[in-house]
Amino acid sequence: MPELLRHAGAPHPVPHVDAPRAGDPRFAAVVPHDARLISLYDQATFSEGPVWWPARQLLVWSDVEGRRVLGWREDGRVEVVVDATPFINGHTIDRDGALIHCEHGTRRLSRTMPDGRYEVVVDAYGGKRFNSPDDVTCAADGALWFTDPGYGLVLPKQGALAEAELDHRSVYRFDPNTGAVSRMADLEQPNGLAFAPDERTLYVTDTSRSLGGGRHTIFAFDVAHDHALTNRRVFAEIEPGIPDGLRTDSRSWVWTSSEAGIQVFSAEGHRLGLIPTPQVCSNLCFSPDERTLFVTSKQHLYALDLTGRAG
Repeated sequence: MPELLRHAGAPHPVPHVDAPRAGDPRFAAVVPHDARLISLYDQATFSEGPVWWPARQLLVWSDVEGRRVLGWREDGRVEVVVDATPFINGHTIDRDGALIHCEHGTRRLSRTMPDGRYEVVVDAYGGKRFNSPDDVTCAADGALWFTDPGYGLVLPKQGALAEAELDHRSVYRFDPNTGAVSRMADLEQPNGLAFAPDERTLYVTDTSRSLGGGRHTIFAFDVAHDHALTNRRVFAEIEPGIPDGLRTDSRSWVWTSSEAGIQVFSAEGHRLGLIPTPQVCSNLCFSPDERTLFVTSKQHLYALDLTGRAG
């Protein structure tokens, strides 16, 4: 049996959180003004990488510095999914229903099968170890696209201090059918990434500001039929803070974390609104029906009802 960290029970309301701020009527129609965050768990160390895992009916996220992968169930239970992790950060679900992990400490992608079996997926490019894979998404064709910044090499609470073997920090595409790893784009510190629903656009965050650089930027790329990334452009500059993790929804809106909370943009880059959070938030994801928004923020896992039912 998995280790239980929270018994079944109702979530807790979050006091002293500001109401969502609409900058566009479309946002107000999706995020009700009276919607408020609820706290699903508050005993992590540094929460990141949320994703819904259908095979186990769990909302899974990482406690990176606590070195655990945690799971929240709809009845309120929270359990340990993977213990003593090598500083796992981002997640996605592959076409086999497995949970894909980005491992900072071991500098690789791995996966946990629904039955609990663990496997290494990929750990090198051109014979050299990755820096510290950070976030990952699975394309419709089954390829895994992931970012490889340097955070795990320089932050001992999130990895293992080491010299980089690669002289670049990049976005990669891994083809599980052939085993090929392709270097798709270079950024200063590539971090979060997400495809538009039609997969013709890839959004990638560059968060070098967090290590003294200048970027707090969401870049957009056109995705060609041969998977090449072209027409790189600035989609948005995020203030305050950095755009750590991001997601797109079925409307093609871009939802990104920031120091102020979750900022939401139209596909054209128009800022639609803000969902304030009590602390700096790191990442987010949706329930499969997009009726619930899950947010990771330091020790917390939050949720926001997007149906207008919560007061």
